[in-house]
Amino acid sequence: MRKGRLFIVGTPIGNLEDITLRALKVLGDVDLIVAEDTRRILKLLSHFGISKPVISYHEHSGRSRIERITSDLLSGKDVAYVCDSGMPGISDPGEELVAEASEKGIDVVPIPGVSALTTAMSISGFPGNKFHFEGFLPRRKGARRERLKELSNLPIPIVLYEAPHRIKGTLSDIHDIFGDCRVFLARELTKLHEEKIRGSIEEVRSIVEPLKPRGEYTIVIWKGDAAKKKG
Repeated sequence: MRKGRLFIVGTPIGNLEDITLRALKVLGDVDLIVAEDTRRILKLLSHFGISKPVISYHEHSGRSRIERITSDLLSGKDVAYVCDSGMPGISDPGEELVAEASEKGIDVVPIPGVSALTTAMSISGFPGNKFHFEGFLPRRKGARRERLKELSNLPIPIVLYEAPHRIKGTLSDIHDIFGDCRVFLARELTKLHEEKIRGSIEEVRSIVEPLKPRGEYTIVIWKGDAAKKKG
């Protein structure tokens, strides 16, 4: 019996028009769509007139959900997996499902799409030939500061993700630990209320402090020679 294929599909991080033609074709052709958040993917599918069965799979899903998905794949069904936005497996669920499918000899097919990581780096103005992607820092302040101390010795840009309720505390920790550095802060990338802030850590903190943060943030920290230059 022919095994199905598992498509790992990149979806827009904001503007729905950022979806690729290939991603739309795959979503329209597969037998089942598996999503981190079914509400998000249903909005996307509705926008493009696609109707397919959708089930959820996220970090809190039990082992039985992976077994259900791999069973469908082994029976010959093609399945697409999407996370909330961007590429699955990049600070999002997906790696366990991919590993399980691969071990069972199922073809895992990447359908590339946008990512907050690469999108932010491309407009940061910082060197992009080498950088460190950290993703989300530990939630507890002590562990967060300890990790930032370890990162502060890196001579390349560092990319972080941060939740709105922690952004001010994280910027404060960056100021304390990195000292003189430059920061590019992005929120709601490609969306209607896209926000981009670039400057010294002091300048960025002064702009963010009076705000009521909303939405997930992407932070790029640069502490190289260029960090001492203004502009």
